[in-house]
Amino acid sequence: MPVNKDTHILLTGAAGFIGSYLLGYLNRAGYERITISDDFSRADKKPNYEGKKYLQAVDREILFDWLSQHKPDIGFVFHLGARTDTTEFDYAVHEKLNLEYSKKIWHYCNQYTIPLVYASSAATYGAGEQGYKDDHELVEKLVPLNPYGVSKNEFDKWLLKETKGKSGQPFWAGLKFFNVYGPNEYHKARMASVIFHARNQIRDTGKVKLFRSHRPDFRDGQQLRDFIYVKDIAAVCSWLMINQPASGLYNLGTGKARSFGDLALATFAGLGISPVIEFIDMPEDIRDKYQYFTEADMTKLRAAGYTAPFTSLEDGVGEYVREYLRDKKYY
Repeated sequence: MPVNKDTHILLTGAAGFIGSYLLGYLNRAGYERITISDDFSRADKKPNYEGKKYLQAVDREILFDWLSQHKPDIGFVFHLGARTDTTEFDYAVHEKLNLEYSKKIWHYCNQYTIPLVYASSAATYGAGEQGYKDDHELVEKLVPLNPYGVSKNEFDKWLLKETKGKSGQPFWAGLKFFNVYGPNEYHKARMASVIFHARNQIRDTGKVKLFRSHRPDFRDGQQLRDFIYVKDIAAVCSWLMINQPASGLYNLGTGKARSFGDLALATFAGLGISPVIEFIDMPEDIRDKYQYFTEADMTKLRAAGYTAPFTSLEDGVGEYVREYLRDKKYY
């Protein structure tokens, strides 16, 4: 069934950073028949979703019981709920929330032939030994650097096996998010984007601290990441919901790696302040798990028909700093 403004959408992770932004994006596009799900117990996440339009909020712990009891007419699922803390090294936590819960989401979607878009992660690529191509043949070879990345890759692997060679299944897309930044991440503390922390450092001290490089082939501040504005994430999610191209895994970055130095300069520029950058040692607990280079190969999504340009680092950071961070506004 094609998706329209009357389609009942299920959105998990709706109290979180990307989920709450997508909720606002869908509202602005005229979608209001949305059931949201998450752990709604945290007061600091409430501003992410309050004031937005949705049918009901269902706690993630009772979601499947609720679905079984109420049998809602769900026509599309966005599964963005996950434990995203890359410094949480207890795999059992990630296994429960990122792997087993996601399997239950798929079983529900498959049972009722409901299309699904879910959040995978560029963390699945590990140190990038296999490159950053969203090729299904590479998934079994990937070696993520932390339990979060492992859990995301395990679900990708499981779903590829689950769907291989089978007909009559709903459309699905697993999006390998690269480094996402933008409004509604105020609650993320240590796991918030570097832009968020940089702006706070500039406000408090007038300078930005960046990690030194602990590899001879990268200068300090020249570690490279593919930074993508959350607005572009929401635009791709919406496009996939409407167009539903071939099922599979899709990278979601800009396709152009930029340095942390560039990011810091863009943050200073957004604030209209002359840059002052200081380099500090990287914490030892992440030093051997750190990605020095990520860059999404965006060939597959472009070939599927997505043609919109991605926001440049300078434009995205500038907008984020001026229109949201300065006065702690939400989207």
